[in-house]
Amino acid sequence: MIIENVMRSMKNLLVVILFSFLNVIVYTQRGYGQPQKLDGGWHISDLLLQKFDSSKIKNLFNQLREGNHEIHSIVVVKNDEIIIEEYFDNNKVNTTHDLRSVTKSITSVLTGIAIKEGFIDHIDDPVSKYVKQPVPQKNRDERKSDITIRHLLTMSTGLDCNDWDKSSKGREDKVYRKSDWLQYFMNLPMINAPGTVSNYCTMAQVMVVEVISRSSGMSIDKFAKEYLFDPLQIKNVRWGHTSDENVISAAKRLYMTSRDMAKIGQLVINNGRWDGEQIVSEAWIEESTTAKTKIAGIDYGFLWWNLPFHINEHITVSKVATGNGGQYIFIFPEFNMVAVFTGGAYNSSDDKLPFAIVQDVLLPTFAIGNK
Repeated sequence: MIIENVMRSMKNLLVVILFSFLNVIVYTQRGYGQPQKLDGGWHISDLLLQKFDSSKIKNLFNQLREGNHEIHSIVVVKNDEIIIEEYFDNNKVNTTHDLRSVTKSITSVLTGIAIKEGFIDHIDDPVSKYVKQPVPQKNRDERKSDITIRHLLTMSTGLDCNDWDKSSKGREDKVYRKSDWLQYFMNLPMINAPGTVSNYCTMAQVMVVEVISRSSGMSIDKFAKEYLFDPLQIKNVRWGHTSDENVISAAKRLYMTSRDMAKIGQLVINNGRWDGEQIVSEAWIEESTTAKTKIAGIDYGFLWWNLPFHINEHITVSKVATGNGGQYIFIFPEFNMVAVFTGGAYNSSDDKLPFAIVQDVLLPTFAIGNK
């Protein structure tokens, strides 16, 4: 009921936003173009040659071309083929985007790979097994030794870390001002027992990355390149951060193209396989993308959101990676579809427009009768 109320409120807001784009519509041929055939492992297809009613798509892109919005790109993959690929505001197919918290969901995939490769024994291992330093110097509490990798992945460490609470000592923007992020995180006071309450905490994901790096003996960029990006032919990628402070490797975010974001989504749909190779185990894909807890009343897995969408009387659950500004990977295993958005609507409700596009344009076009 909580999830339905949250999504209903969001839906009402997004419908208003979407109508501003779809109100008076005239189709012109420039509204949609066939994706480019490029190297990189993707098959492409022309939407206009398929058996979909593309009228909503054409109308959408006509309005996006004229409308005032902060969407930078839209890429849709259906049945392993790119069928929609559009860029706005001087963005191009080779433009890399600051993924913000979409990096968290990719970290989840990397965690599964670290387990598959034998670097991490089990997610129920205590974090201290892999990150022996730093140790807490303030707010010492024996419960901190009970914090496991699972608690990091579900953001249920019990530490006072909540990015959505201005009073939280572990709020993300407060951590950015510290010289030693990991030490500061370990020094946070305990406010709950580990595993009991989940709050959105970026530093939990940073610590997961640190576990991967220390257990493998590789920096996260090298680990990701060898075990994930090279097998997926992802080459145009870098790690960075908006903070002016010296940022440790584990705290950096990914910059990636829209097509490569879609590869992450397709890897999930393919149960961890890409081009015949098992990159991450099928069991991990299933476990990590299945709801384990709730954050703000919404189902959350291992750094993946589970969001319901309504199609007539049917509810389908999307596995979603989200990032501030309008960065999204929507995964619909039921319909073998991935929808990727990038944008520049940072700290604005305008970054929710992709939800309305998925609900009112993409799902009616590609889901109903087209599994």
